[in-house]
Amino acid sequence: MEQSARVASVAREEMHAFSKTVRDELLLIEGMGVAGDAHAGTLVQHRSRKRRNPNVVNLRQVHLLHAELLEEARAAGHDVGPGSLGENILTAGLDVLGLPVDTLLHIGDTRLRVTGLRNPCRQIDELSAGLLKVVVARADGVASASDVTLGPTGGADNVDGRAIVRRAGIMAVVERGGVVRPGMPIGVELPPSGQRRPLAPV
Repeated sequence: MEQSARVASVAREEMHAFSKTVRDELLLIEGMGVAGDAHAGTLVQHRSRKRRNPNVVNLRQVHLLHAELLEEARAAGHDVGPGSLGENILTAGLDVLGLPVDTLLHIGDTRLRVTGLRNPCRQIDELSAGLLKVVVARADGVASASDVTLGPTGGADNVDGRAIVRRAGIMAVVERGGVVRPGMPIGVELPPSGQRRPLAPV
C-alpha cells in the first residue's frame, strides 16, 4: 500500500463531453460506475465504441488520472486543471501507470479494479494544441518534436516509428460502491506476484 496516495479531486459529467465538472463527492455504484456520469453502465458507453459494438462489457466505468501529469502539462504551457482531461478521480502520490491489471484500489468503503490504460485521442489536442505530446511519449524516453501518429480508434500507434507509452490515466470498474471525496486515502492491493500483467489500452 502507498501510504501517501490520496484523492486530489473528483469530477463527473452527465453529458458526453471531453472535460468533466469538479464535484464535492462522487457516488460509485457497484458494476455501473459513477452515478450521474455519462460513462456509467454495465455495457460500453464510449460513443464511438458503442457504435461499433454496443454489447461489449464496460471496462471504462471510472477514469483515474495522476495529478502529476497535470503539473507537467502546466509546466509545458497548457492551461489544464482538475477535470480538464475527463478524469473522474484525480490522484496524488500514486503511480497509476505502474499498476498491473486487476490491482484493487480501496477508497473509503469503495473498491475499484483496474482494467487498463485510457487510450488518448485527437480531442486532447483540441483542448490545448500540443497537449497530446505530453500524454503520449516515446517508450525509450527520447524527447521528440514529431506529431503523434494516431491509429484508427484514436489511440497512438507510435512516435517517430518508435513504441509509445500512454500517460492519460487508467480505467477501472466498481466492485464495491460508496462515496469518494477529495482528501481520502487510496489503498493499493496488488494481484499475486505470479499473476501481474502490465496495463494495455481498454
